[in-house]
Amino acid sequence: MSGSPEPDDHIGSCDRPPEYAADTELGARVQTRETRVRDALLTDFRTAIRVRSGTTQRAADELRLYVVHRGSWILQHSGSRLALPGGRFMVQRATGLTGFETSPQTAGATIALPAGAVGSHAGDRPISGSAVTPEVRLLLAHASLLHDTIDELTDHGIGAARNALIELTRGVMYRYVDGTEPALAPALATAARELADQWLTHPDLTPSLLARQLHVSIRTLNRAFADTGESVAAYIRRRRLEEARRALTAGQTVSEVAARWQFADSSHFIRSFRRRYDQTPAQYARNRQPS
Repeated sequence: MSGSPEPDDHIGSCDRPPEYAADTELGARVQTRETRVRDALLTDFRTAIRVRSGTTQRAADELRLYVVHRGSWILQHSGSRLALPGGRFMVQRATGLTGFETSPQTAGATIALPAGAVGSHAGDRPISGSAVTPEVRLLLAHASLLHDTIDELTDHGIGAARNALIELTRGVMYRYVDGTEPALAPALATAARELADQWLTHPDLTPSLLARQLHVSIRTLNRAFADTGESVAAYIRRRRLEEARRALTAGQTVSEVAARWQFADSSHFIRSFRRRYDQTPAQYARNRQPS
């Protein structure tokens, strides 16, 4: 059991990085972040330019889940080439995997875990779909939490985190996650925060909208936030005020900021800003002006 190292110049197993092909562009730098959670391995990766690599033969019972955020990833698998473009995921067994190729500016993640832990026939046939489904969002949120907190977890916590990882992987494959499972609450709260951050300027952003997007009830979402000390609505309000404060520093007017970050009007924005920061937006902007 180990935490994630600093970004490195390889991608693949923690134990043995693959050898790059001779025609990989000179100067290629692949950055990875790897975390082992007992018998599972989580890897985030990104590369600025094209990379080709071979890989060591994997055990027949190893399941691989690939998520490509941007760019594309081509897997050489059992004599065929499987292309996975940005915005897609794929799950399959690692048997027969002999290498991969990425396009420039590719970023994504992989999760390797025992197929038998997910299901007796898990990965027998490749499963693919959109990388922005609620199930994938929850899985990636959980993986991100593990990258950040693995060294702080007790042995019991690591076991629970590993089991949640298995359950969330099942959710991606079978399109269902039991959002009421207490062990999944941190991942649900993280996924909701990430989604809210993307939609802060959306006029219809509410806790109910986030719950619908994540396929859970508003009660389940509120319960997931209970341990954070901040409600879903309070999180949205705080993040909008934080972004509004940055916009004021950049020189935008009070009316521009109020409209962009979805305050009802300038008066509402001024009241909300003063409650949080003990000064009006205009006072804050003046104090930030260079002398």
